[in-house]
Amino acid sequence: MEKIERAIISVTDKTGIVEFARFLLGFGVQILSTGGTARVLREGGISVTDISDYTGFPEIMDGRVKTLHPKVHGGLLALRDNPEHQRTMKEQGIKNIDLIVVNLYQFEKTVAREGVTLEEAVENIDIGGPTMLRAGAKNYRYVTVIVDPADYGVVQKEMKELGGGTSLKTRFGLAKKVFRLTHEYDGAISRFLEKVELKASGS
Repeated sequence: MEKIERAIISVTDKTGIVEFARFLLGFGVQILSTGGTARVLREGGISVTDISDYTGFPEIMDGRVKTLHPKVHGGLLALRDNPEHQRTMKEQGIKNIDLIVVNLYQFEKTVAREGVTLEEAVENIDIGGPTMLRAGAKNYRYVTVIVDPADYGVVQKEMKELGGGTSLKTRFGLAKKVFRLTHEYDGAISRFLEKVELKASGS
């Protein structure tokens, strides 16, 4: 069990996030964040590092590309006990990311609106969020992944008891929750698209 030193927070559901981030700061955790989440945290008095400052690459394409970067995914996927992984991280300036707190664009809520267009629906398909979640969950031996505000308390309790880290049992349980969520999320997208008939075009 290693102490959590660095976290990514990027959430649609802001419930309790300022309080949870303040708790993390109390344990000396560096918080990386994006867009609206970073703004909410700063307004709550939380010190935040923008993902773009960490990666050295700006958010582009109207926010479509912001977390899809080797410094993010290398930090999530690196095996901490693999010397080759650690050598690569040192060479490339990649730091461990020990915790991610992410919930996804509300696709189902969007498509439930009357008159929603295909373009609106497609723009609400989250790419970076599921990618980070799956990366962190795959590496559950080292990374704690939270997708549900209801789990903030569980992680806080363990960090208090374990001196700033979480147990393997909890990380595995949270990882299973991630894959259940991404399965359901992709299912919702698939079900919506199956009902759409694309009109013929010249391209």
